[in-house]
Amino acid sequence: MHDIQPIIDRVREVLATHELNRPGAYARWIWQNEDASRELGINEYGCADAANILYMIGAFPQNPEERASWVGVLQDFQDSATGLFNEATHHPYHTTAHCIAALELFDARPKYELTELHRYLDRDELYTFLDGLHWKNDPWIASHQGAGIYAALVLAGEASREWQDWYFAWLYDEADPQTGFWRKGHVIPTCQGDSFSGVLDAPTVFPHLAASFHYLFNHEYAHRPLHYPAAAVRTCLDIYENHRWPTLGHAVTFAEVDWVYTLNRAQRQAGTLFMETKAALTSFADEYVSYLLDLDPTTHENFNDLHTLFGCVCALAELQAALPGYLTSDKPLKLVLDRRPFI
Repeated sequence: MHDIQPIIDRVREVLATHELNRPGAYARWIWQNEDASRELGINEYGCADAANILYMIGAFPQNPEERASWVGVLQDFQDSATGLFNEATHHPYHTTAHCIAALELFDARPKYELTELHRYLDRDELYTFLDGLHWKNDPWIASHQGAGIYAALVLAGEASREWQDWYFAWLYDEADPQTGFWRKGHVIPTCQGDSFSGVLDAPTVFPHLAASFHYLFNHEYAHRPLHYPAAAVRTCLDIYENHRWPTLGHAVTFAEVDWVYTLNRAQRQAGTLFMETKAALTSFADEYVSYLLDLDPTTHENFNDLHTLFGCVCALAELQAALPGYLTSDKPLKLVLDRRPFI
């Protein structure tokens, strides 16, 4: 059993150092990187992820005037002409879904319609878009688009139930029976895209797991069935035991929640390999919590990036729910994905 309250306390301290001049205004970073490419002022991911983190740790703003300020800050990032939210480090579809998901925590929506995404409300256009994503060579980054259009359109109230049926029908048909991930015929044990350059110690399908995580949380939100959940469980267990992502469990990234959430939620649908799943999650929790307790929160690069810090808190929230009584805190963490899709 682990007390994770010291980690949560550190998270709150880091959040305070990123707060700017009005409620809801946050920087994503507070120091520059080597190529001086960071936006050190107010940032879409700084603001959205501050809201996400505060929601999860039980410190979400309650005062109506304060909440109105948060909503205004987030809404002001939207481009009135396209309806999109734009930021340099992510595809606009990701940023759009991410900011709209943060607004949903305040029971709010964007100010303008998502006109740039309306083309995909046509079934043929939607299927052409999904079919054309980089499923083989860059699935992780491509999933930001394929999952983002669903979350953005649904949370903005611009997607019909019929459209959602089309979306999930395509994904159901395109699931890979061997791994349980997306997309059949494209899941390979190495990844050649720019985001995954370099040589790994052993082949891994982890980039496909990370991509599939984004489609999975849409399924979970909509209570839609996976086609091959048992295969996804087996693949997640194999990744942990035999074909790991090199930094898994020893970094502050989104990789941790990708793996934990996919294994835990797929197991729920599969109804098999329960003991094996719990054993793997327990072993992982031991590794991950020990790593987080040992890092220096004042100097750690990704612990001071509010976006990757958000991913870390998501992983802890899912672990705490998956392992009742094993990770303790003053307040139980609330995973934002249990309220709405997209992180």
